Amino acid sequence: MSRSDFWNQAFDLNGRCALVTGGAAGIGHACATLLASRGARVALLDRNPEVAQIAAQLGERHLGIALDVRDKAAIEAAVDQVAKAFGRLDLLVNSAGIALLDKALDVHEEAWDSTLDINLKASFFVAQAVARHLRAGGGGRIVNLASQAAVIGLDRHVAYCASKAAVVGMTRVLAMEWAEFGITVNAVSPTIVETELGKKAWAGEVGERAKQLIPVGRFARPEEIAAAVLYLLSDAAAMITGENLVIDGGYSIQ
Repeated sequence: MSRSDFWNQAFDLNGRCALVTGGAAGIGHACATLLASRGARVALLDRNPEVAQIAAQLGERHLGIALDVRDKAAIEAAVDQVAKAFGRLDLLVNSAGIALLDKALDVHEEAWDSTLDINLKASFFVAQAVARHLRAGGGGRIVNLASQAAVIGLDRHVAYCASKAAVVGMTRVLAMEWAEFGITVNAVSPTIVETELGKKAWAGEVGERAKQLIPVGRFARPEEIAAAVLYLLSDAAAMITGENLVIDGGYSIQ
């Protein structure tokens, strides 16, 4: 096989079926859009009640299911529904997440619990439910969205940093345990990303100050994160598992 044939085949997702949590917006939607463009059949899981219509915009083959990812029974039912509708599952992108920010002395229990429930607990139980189908199908790939907050401390981010650091730790254990089933599990850790929410949260002077801390001098684009996710989901990354790919423009190397 020539090199060009290898790369074309590695990134050809025709016949693959993917599930993306948080797929109605932001990084999740960028990932879903890219996977669909590469030929994958994609299911979006999101709390947005319009997720079915958003999925339909990707094409008629795709599926959208509205649910609260804090509900374990709803997760399992949704994953089974997707597997039944598609006939198989091959790929998972765990992108659903929240950031409720406050000084550590002021964090309320509800905010702490919501952050850990959505960012960590839901990611695990979605991965667990999907992995059962991947094992039955002979393998697959999982990518968990973590954050640069997994590897550095950020002011007012105590719950968020804790949840994302735990996602990286979880990723390593799942990679170790599930390798024998042909399942790779990796994490991606972006810096601030120019999603609609990111643009609003980091607009103006606060955003300009943040950019000065990033050696490349800018925030990441959703499409750049999706491209890294595609690589880790592709056959080209078959030898990579248990890794955390930090995409932060050099922030954490300083």
